[in-house]
Amino acid sequence: MVAMDAPSPTADSAEAPHRSGFACFVGRPNAGKSTLTNALVGTKVAITSNRPQTTRHTVRGIVHRPEAQLVLVDTPGLHKPRTLLGERLNDVVRTTWAEVDVIGFCLPADQRIGPGDRFIAAELAGLKRTPKVAVVTKSDLADSRALAEQLLAVDRLGKECGMEWAEVVPVSAVEDRQVSLLADLLAPMLPEGPPLYPDGDLTDEPEQVMVAELIREAALEGVRDELPHSIAVVVEEMLPREDRPADRPLLDIHANIFIERPSQKGIVIGPKGKRLKDVGTTSRRHIEALLGTPVYLDLHVKVAKDWQRDPKQLRRLGF
Repeated sequence: MVAMDAPSPTADSAEAPHRSGFACFVGRPNAGKSTLTNALVGTKVAITSNRPQTTRHTVRGIVHRPEAQLVLVDTPGLHKPRTLLGERLNDVVRTTWAEVDVIGFCLPADQRIGPGDRFIAAELAGLKRTPKVAVVTKSDLADSRALAEQLLAVDRLGKECGMEWAEVVPVSAVEDRQVSLLADLLAPMLPEGPPLYPDGDLTDEPEQVMVAELIREAALEGVRDELPHSIAVVVEEMLPREDRPADRPLLDIHANIFIERPSQKGIVIGPKGKRLKDVGTTSRRHIEALLGTPVYLDLHVKVAKDWQRDPKQLRRLGF
Protein backbone atom coordinates (compact mmCIF):
# COMPACT_ATOMS: atom_id res chain seq x y z
CA MET A 1 0.00 0.00 0.00
CA VAL A 2 1.34 3.44 -0.93
CA ALA A 3 0.80 5.96 1.85
CA MET A 4 -0.20 9.52 0.96
CA ASP A 5 -1.16 12.45 3.15
CA ALA A 6 -4.62 12.32 4.71
CA PRO A 7 -6.35 14.15 7.58
CA SER A 8 -5.08 12.91 10.94
CA PRO A 9 -7.62 10.93 12.98
CA THR A 10 -8.64 12.64 16.21
CA ALA A 11 -11.26 10.33 17.74
CA ASP A 12 -10.10 8.31 20.73
CA SER A 13 -6.51 9.57 20.28
CA ALA A 14 -6.46 10.67 23.92
CA GLU A 15 -7.24 7.10 25.00
CA ALA A 16 -4.64 5.42 22.79
CA PRO A 17 -1.68 3.95 24.72
CA HIS A 18 1.64 5.79 24.48
CA ARG A 19 4.28 4.08 22.35
CA SER A 20 8.05 4.46 22.30
CA GLY A 21 10.83 2.63 20.51
CA PHE A 22 13.61 2.66 17.96
CA ALA A 23 13.46 3.01 14.19
CA CYS A 24 16.37 2.77 11.85
CA PHE A 25 16.90 4.09 8.32
CA VAL A 26 18.99 1.90 6.04
CA GLY A 27 19.94 2.10 2.40
CA ARG A 28 22.77 2.59 -0.01
CA PRO A 29 25.18 5.46 0.67
CA ASN A 30 23.72 8.86 -0.20
CA ALA A 31 20.10 7.63 -0.16
CA GLY A 32 18.93 10.59 1.95
CA LYS A 33 18.94 8.89 5.36
CA SER A 34 20.62 11.70 7.32
CA THR A 35 18.57 14.46 5.67
CA LEU A 36 15.38 12.55 6.51
CA THR A 37 16.51 12.07 10.13
CA ASN A 38 17.12 15.82 10.47
CA ALA A 39 13.74 16.64 8.90
CA LEU A 40 11.85 14.33 11.28
CA VAL A 41 13.66 15.63 14.37
CA GLY A 42 13.34 19.23 13.17
CA THR A 43 17.01 20.14 13.58
CA LYS A 44 20.46 19.01 12.46
CA VAL A 45 21.46 15.89 14.41
CA ALA A 46 23.12 14.00 11.53
CA ILE A 47 25.62 15.43 9.07
CA THR A 48 24.68 15.56 5.41
CA SER A 49 26.80 15.78 2.29
CA ASN A 50 26.40 15.20 -1.43
CA ARG A 51 29.18 12.64 -1.11
CA PRO A 52 28.34 9.03 -0.22
CA GLN A 53 29.51 7.39 3.03
CA THR A 54 29.13 10.56 5.08
CA THR A 55 27.70 8.98 8.23
CA ARG A 56 30.15 7.02 10.36
CA HIS A 57 28.40 6.95 13.72
CA THR A 58 24.85 5.84 14.46
CA VAL A 59 23.04 9.02 15.48
CA ARG A 60 19.94 8.91 17.61
CA GLY A 61 17.47 11.64 16.76
CA ILE A 62 14.43 11.84 19.02
CA VAL A 63 10.98 12.68 17.64
CA HIS A 64 8.48 13.74 20.34
CA ARG A 65 4.77 13.33 19.59
CA PRO A 66 1.77 13.35 21.96
CA GLU A 67 1.11 9.65 21.37
CA ALA A 68 4.63 8.35 20.79
CA GLN A 69 8.35 8.92 21.11
CA LEU A 70 10.28 7.76 18.06
CA VAL A 71 14.03 7.32 18.47
CA LEU A 72 15.70 7.37 15.07
CA VAL A 73 18.97 5.53 14.59
CA ASP A 74 20.82 6.77 11.53
CA THR A 75 23.31 4.22 10.22
CA PRO A 76 26.17 4.33 7.72
CA GLY A 77 25.19 3.19 4.22
CA LEU A 78 25.68 -0.53 3.70
CA HIS A 79 28.31 -0.92 0.98
CA LYS A 80 30.96 -3.25 -0.41
CA PRO A 81 33.86 -2.58 1.96
CA ARG A 82 37.36 -1.85 0.64
CA THR A 83 38.97 -1.01 3.98
CA LEU A 84 38.86 -2.14 7.60
CA LEU A 85 36.82 1.00 8.34
CA GLY A 86 34.29 -0.09 5.71
CA GLU A 87 33.98 -3.54 7.30
CA ARG A 88 33.41 -2.01 10.72
CA LEU A 89 30.75 0.38 9.38
CA ASN A 90 28.87 -2.57 7.83
CA ASP A 91 29.04 -4.41 11.18
CA VAL A 92 27.49 -1.35 12.84
CA VAL A 93 24.61 -1.43 10.33
CA ARG A 94 23.80 -5.12 10.86
CA THR A 95 24.01 -4.85 14.66
CA THR A 96 21.61 -1.90 14.59
CA TRP A 97 19.10 -3.75 12.37
CA ALA A 98 18.84 -6.54 14.92
CA GLU A 99 18.00 -4.17 17.79
CA VAL A 100 15.34 -1.79 16.41
CA ASP A 101 11.53 -2.04 16.40
CA VAL A 102 10.99 -0.94 12.79
CA ILE A 103 13.25 -0.44 9.75
CA GLY A 104 12.86 2.23 7.08
CA PHE A 105 14.56 1.25 3.79
CA CYS A 106 15.45 4.45 1.91
CA LEU A 107 15.36 4.27 -1.90
CA PRO A 108 15.86 7.54 -3.83
CA ALA A 109 13.05 8.41 -6.26
CA ASP A 110 15.51 9.63 -8.90
CA GLN A 111 17.73 6.52 -9.03
CA ARG A 112 16.95 3.13 -10.53
CA ILE A 113 16.95 0.19 -8.15
CA GLY A 114 20.31 -1.50 -8.49
CA PRO A 115 22.37 -4.42 -7.18
CA GLY A 116 23.15 -2.56 -3.95
CA ASP A 117 19.44 -2.12 -3.19
CA ARG A 118 18.75 -5.79 -3.95
CA PHE A 119 21.61 -6.85 -1.70
CA ILE A 120 20.18 -4.83 1.21
CA ALA A 121 16.60 -6.00 0.52
CA ALA A 122 17.73 -9.65 0.58
CA GLU A 123 19.38 -9.10 3.97
CA LEU A 124 16.30 -7.32 5.32
CA ALA A 125 14.10 -10.22 4.18
CA GLY A 126 15.94 -12.38 6.72
CA LEU A 127 14.64 -10.20 9.59
CA LYS A 128 11.23 -11.86 9.74
CA ARG A 129 9.78 -10.21 12.85
CA THR A 130 10.77 -6.58 12.24
CA PRO A 131 8.30 -4.51 10.17
CA LYS A 132 9.92 -2.83 7.15
CA VAL A 133 8.74 0.43 5.58
CA ALA A 134 9.93 1.35 2.09
CA VAL A 135 10.71 5.09 2.12
CA VAL A 136 11.05 6.55 -1.39
CA THR A 137 13.24 9.57 -0.66
CA LYS A 138 14.02 12.68 -2.74
CA SER A 139 10.56 12.64 -4.34
CA ASP A 140 11.07 16.31 -5.28
CA LEU A 141 13.69 15.17 -7.83
CA ALA A 142 11.25 12.99 -9.80
CA ASP A 143 8.16 13.97 -11.80
CA SER A 144 4.85 12.22 -11.11
CA ARG A 145 5.36 9.58 -13.81
CA ALA A 146 8.90 8.69 -12.69
CA LEU A 147 7.74 8.58 -9.06
CA ALA A 148 4.88 6.21 -9.92
CA GLU A 149 7.30 3.93 -11.78
CA GLN A 150 9.68 3.92 -8.81
CA LEU A 151 6.86 3.04 -6.40
CA LEU A 152 5.96 0.05 -8.60
CA ALA A 153 9.62 -0.98 -8.77
CA VAL A 154 9.88 -0.83 -4.97
CA ASP A 155 6.77 -3.00 -4.66
CA ARG A 156 8.33 -5.54 -7.07
CA LEU A 157 11.58 -5.49 -5.10
CA GLY A 158 9.73 -6.61 -1.97
CA LYS A 159 7.97 -9.42 -3.83
CA GLU A 160 11.25 -10.62 -5.41
CA CYS A 161 12.73 -11.02 -1.92
CA GLY A 162 9.63 -12.63 -0.45
CA MET A 163 9.10 -9.61 1.78
CA GLU A 164 5.93 -7.61 2.40
CA TRP A 165 6.39 -3.89 3.05
CA ALA A 166 4.41 -2.64 6.05
CA GLU A 167 4.05 0.64 4.11
CA VAL A 168 5.47 2.28 0.98
CA VAL A 169 5.68 6.06 1.36
CA PRO A 170 7.26 8.72 -0.90
CA VAL A 171 8.81 11.67 0.96
CA SER A 172 10.82 14.80 0.29
CA ALA A 173 12.83 15.88 3.32
CA VAL A 174 14.05 19.00 1.48
CA GLU A 175 10.48 20.20 0.75
CA ASP A 176 9.02 18.71 3.98
CA ARG A 177 6.62 16.62 1.90
CA GLN A 178 4.97 13.68 3.74
CA VAL A 179 7.67 13.73 6.46
CA SER A 180 5.02 14.09 9.18
CA LEU A 181 3.00 11.30 7.56
CA LEU A 182 6.02 9.01 7.78
CA ALA A 183 6.19 9.63 11.55
CA ASP A 184 2.43 8.90 11.75
CA LEU A 185 3.01 5.55 10.03
CA LEU A 186 6.05 4.53 12.09
CA ALA A 187 4.58 5.38 15.52
CA PRO A 188 1.95 2.56 15.65
CA MET A 189 4.67 0.01 14.88
CA LEU A 190 6.47 0.82 18.16
CA PRO A 191 5.84 -1.11 21.38
CA GLU A 192 3.64 0.40 24.07
CA GLY A 193 5.60 2.16 26.78
CA PRO A 194 6.55 5.48 28.41
CA PRO A 195 8.98 7.94 26.76
CA LEU A 196 12.60 6.75 26.73
CA TYR A 197 14.07 10.27 26.83
CA PRO A 198 13.01 13.50 28.58
CA ASP A 199 10.81 15.91 26.64
CA GLY A 200 13.01 18.38 24.76
CA ASP A 201 15.94 16.01 24.20
CA LEU A 202 16.68 15.77 20.47
CA THR A 203 19.66 13.39 20.48
CA ASP A 204 21.79 11.36 22.88
CA GLU A 205 24.98 11.95 20.93
CA PRO A 206 27.69 13.54 23.13
CA GLU A 207 28.24 17.21 22.25
CA GLN A 208 31.91 16.55 21.50
CA VAL A 209 30.98 13.92 18.87
CA MET A 210 28.40 16.22 17.25
CA VAL A 211 30.90 19.10 17.11
CA ALA A 212 33.45 16.82 15.42
CA GLU A 213 30.82 15.74 12.89
CA LEU A 214 29.90 19.35 12.08
CA ILE A 215 33.56 20.16 11.44
CA ARG A 216 33.90 17.09 9.21
CA GLU A 217 30.77 18.04 7.27
CA ALA A 218 32.25 21.47 6.53
CA ALA A 219 35.61 19.91 5.58
CA LEU A 220 33.87 17.59 3.07
CA GLU A 221 32.14 20.41 1.21
CA GLY A 222 33.86 21.44 -2.00
CA VAL A 223 36.58 18.79 -1.79
CA ARG A 224 37.47 17.62 -5.28
CA ASP A 225 37.51 13.99 -6.35
CA GLU A 226 41.25 13.86 -5.61
CA LEU A 227 40.40 13.67 -1.90
CA PRO A 228 38.21 10.66 -1.08
CA HIS A 229 36.64 10.12 2.34
CA SER A 230 39.96 10.22 4.12
CA ILE A 231 38.91 12.89 6.63
CA ALA A 232 38.37 12.23 10.34
CA VAL A 233 37.96 14.86 13.06
CA VAL A 234 38.79 14.56 16.75
CA VAL A 235 37.82 17.29 19.24
CA GLU A 236 40.71 17.38 21.68
CA GLU A 237 39.28 19.96 24.09
CA MET A 238 36.06 21.91 24.77
CA LEU A 239 36.40 24.31 27.69
CA PRO A 240 34.70 27.57 28.72
CA ARG A 241 37.27 30.38 28.62
CA GLU A 242 38.18 31.55 32.09
CA ASP A 243 37.80 35.13 33.33
CA ARG A 244 34.87 35.86 30.98
CA PRO A 245 31.87 37.84 32.31
CA ALA A 246 28.72 35.75 32.76
CA ASP A 247 26.89 37.65 30.01
CA ARG A 248 29.75 37.15 27.51
CA PRO A 249 30.77 33.48 27.68
CA LEU A 250 33.15 31.95 25.14
CA LEU A 251 33.78 28.26 24.52
CA ASP A 252 37.27 27.29 23.34
CA ILE A 253 37.23 24.27 21.01
CA HIS A 254 40.48 22.70 19.81
CA ALA A 255 40.11 20.07 17.09
CA ASN A 256 42.34 18.11 14.73
CA ILE A 257 41.37 17.23 11.16
CA PHE A 258 43.13 14.00 10.20
CA ILE A 259 43.92 12.98 6.63
CA GLU A 260 45.77 9.90 5.37
CA ARG A 261 48.64 11.31 3.29
CA PRO A 262 50.81 14.45 3.41
CA SER A 263 49.75 15.27 -0.18
CA GLN A 264 46.15 15.72 1.05
CA LYS A 265 47.11 18.38 3.57
CA GLY A 266 47.32 21.16 1.00
CA ILE A 267 43.88 20.26 -0.38
CA VAL A 268 42.22 20.61 3.01
CA ILE A 269 44.12 23.79 3.94
CA GLY A 270 43.81 25.41 0.50
CA PRO A 271 45.81 28.29 -1.03
CA LYS A 272 47.02 30.58 1.76
CA GLY A 273 44.82 28.66 4.20
CA LYS A 274 41.56 29.78 2.58
CA ARG A 275 39.77 26.40 2.58
CA LEU A 276 40.59 25.71 6.22
CA LYS A 277 39.40 29.21 7.12
CA ASP A 278 36.11 28.54 5.29
CA VAL A 279 35.77 25.20 7.12
CA GLY A 280 36.22 27.03 10.42
CA THR A 281 33.70 29.76 9.56
CA THR A 282 31.02 27.32 8.36
CA SER A 283 31.40 24.79 11.18
CA ARG A 284 31.62 27.49 13.88
CA ARG A 285 28.26 28.90 12.76
CA HIS A 286 26.61 25.46 13.07
CA ILE A 287 28.38 24.69 16.37
CA GLU A 288 27.21 27.97 17.91
CA ALA A 289 23.65 27.21 16.80
CA LEU A 290 23.92 23.71 18.31
CA LEU A 291 25.42 24.76 21.64
CA GLY A 292 23.80 28.20 21.97
CA THR A 293 27.04 29.94 22.91
CA PRO A 294 29.82 31.89 21.11
CA VAL A 295 32.75 29.67 20.13
CA TYR A 296 36.45 30.14 19.43
CA LEU A 297 37.41 27.29 17.09
CA ASP A 298 41.05 26.26 16.68
CA LEU A 299 41.60 23.78 13.82
CA HIS A 300 44.76 21.91 12.87
CA VAL A 301 45.30 19.47 9.98
CA LYS A 302 47.36 16.37 10.78
CA VAL A 303 48.41 13.23 8.91
CA ALA A 304 47.39 9.80 10.27
CA LYS A 305 48.94 7.54 7.65
CA ASP A 306 46.42 5.13 6.03
CA TRP A 307 44.16 5.39 9.09
CA GLN A 308 41.20 3.66 7.38
CA ARG A 309 43.22 0.42 7.22
CA ASP A 310 45.03 0.60 10.57
CA PRO A 311 43.20 -0.94 13.60
CA LYS A 312 45.28 1.11 16.06
CA GLN A 313 44.54 4.39 14.28
CA LEU A 314 40.83 3.50 13.94
CA ARG A 315 40.59 3.03 17.72
CA ARG A 316 42.35 6.33 18.30
CA LEU A 317 39.94 8.13 15.98
CA GLY A 318 36.89 6.59 17.66
CA PHE A 319 35.91 3.76 15.28
